[in-house]
Amino acid sequence: MGFSKSKVTDVIVIGAGPSGLSASLYAGRAKLSTIVIEKGVPGGLAATTHWIENYPGFPEGISGSDLMQKMVEQVERFGSEFVYSSVNSVSTDNKSYFSVASDSGVFTSKAVIISTGTNPLNLDVPGEDRLRGLGVSYCATCDGPFFRGKDLLVIGGGDSAIAEALFLTRFASKVTVVHRRDQLRAAKSIQDHAFNNPKIEFRWDSVVNEILGEAKVEGAVLKDVRTGRVESIKTDGIFVAIGSRPDTGFIKVKVDKDERGYILTDERMRTPTLGLFAAGDVRAKSLRQVVTAVSDGAIAAVEAEQYLAAGK
Repeated sequence: MGFSKSKVTDVIVIGAGPSGLSASLYAGRAKLSTIVIEKGVPGGLAATTHWIENYPGFPEGISGSDLMQKMVEQVERFGSEFVYSSVNSVSTDNKSYFSVASDSGVFTSKAVIISTGTNPLNLDVPGEDRLRGLGVSYCATCDGPFFRGKDLLVIGGGDSAIAEALFLTRFASKVTVVHRRDQLRAAKSIQDHAFNNPKIEFRWDSVVNEILGEAKVEGAVLKDVRTGRVESIKTDGIFVAIGSRPDTGFIKVKVDKDERGYILTDERMRTPTLGLFAAGDVRAKSLRQVVTAVSDGAIAAVEAEQYLAAGK
């Protein structure tokens, strides 16, 4: 697929989570022409977080969706253009331009910032694939409103799972968290919110063996990992939040990755390919939080600006 050099953008940011929004903000303020390509809802995982209490500047806390909306508005103020589409590949055939192929067409830029975050892991149980989109979901923000007044299961016990459970209580009548251990892995502050929420219940030491239903989710088979006891329960929907893997399969240029597939960069967010940067949860890093993602995005955009100014 060839390059469209008639309109060459300075920077393309792939992904509109906290790191991508931060990168777009800094690029826009630097007067760089910037396109942000996002396949879903801006904000990424942070938009599903019920309440964020550790982001500086909000002493009383703020909902993840509200914080991300404020970031989007700030980015738009400085002129970045949003394109809502899936990216299929990032490639280059020379030293000056990148080609970003998406479902909405091919975009050409001088620099690219990858901030695609991660993709959710599957349960890999019978019924999951068949009922995906028919009651099986991996995104509370995307699908939560479809389950008003319903009973739901959330599978997992980490930060993401509990954040999803809290978010879903806005719509569901009851949310049951199913976790394979007898205690949560989520941060203590998030746990406290969940334990104090009257709509949330817990099934400890349990895993999902099968998802039941024909045209839609109607139930699940749970197994107690201690006793081996198997039980079928009714539910209207299942939200899977058991972990994730980095979203990097579309990258067709040289990047280094760790054993789990996360992109390796230097402290300046640079990859081995000149003009290609990575930021946020898609990077190999010790802490994945909104504040660190925002920092990554700012650094990546400043480095992209310096790269372009140098004419390389």
